[in-house]
Amino acid sequence: MDGQEYLNQISAQNRPVKASGSKGILSSKLFIVSAIGIVLLIVIIIVGALLSGGKGNEKNMSIALKLHLSNTASVIQEYQGKVKSSVLRSSSASLYSILTSTDGELTNYITEKYGYKEKEIDKKILSDAQLARDGLEDDLFQAKIGGKLDRMYAIKMTYEISLIQSEEMKIINSTKNADLTEILTKSYESLKNIYDNFNDFSEAN
Repeated sequence: MDGQEYLNQISAQNRPVKASGSKGILSSKLFIVSAIGIVLLIVIIIVGALLSGGKGNEKNMSIALKLHLSNTASVIQEYQGKVKSSVLRSSSASLYSILTSTDGELTNYITEKYGYKEKEIDKKILSDAQLARDGLEDDLFQAKIGGKLDRMYAIKMTYEISLIQSEEMKIINSTKNADLTEILTKSYESLKNIYDNFNDFSEAN
């Protein structure tokens, strides 16, 4: 046996022998650690999405409500003087006052909290609000040319009050902000007090 063969033999004898099944154990531990890491990452992502989504929801709902308030008020301003019933006009003036007051307070709130800017409103929110306004205006226009404005006006304002109260209550139930809750609760109660004026309206009165 020459020197090279002798060295090769010694090298082979001293080479560590792989323990049977060691690779499987190491792979299993690595898999478990990796799986835990992935699960934790997913949990963090979900929690983060929920937290940011909650804030986004409050912001978007508040902006949508603000647009609903201002759009309804603008339609009232356009058609209130065309209503024949003095009782209905008086109720309409009160409603207009509530909507514009809430709109102003809500606009101040979302401007301060979210840096609200009209030109940066989400296109979907803006489109939905405009579509709703167009529908309301069209119904009143058709009623006017058909000689049935007073009755339709009372029906539509009853419906708008219900919608606005529903939007307000969703935000009240989801927010933890005392200022926002106070603004919307005051509006909700004021609308509740005036609701029957429109719901019970009769042209016979």
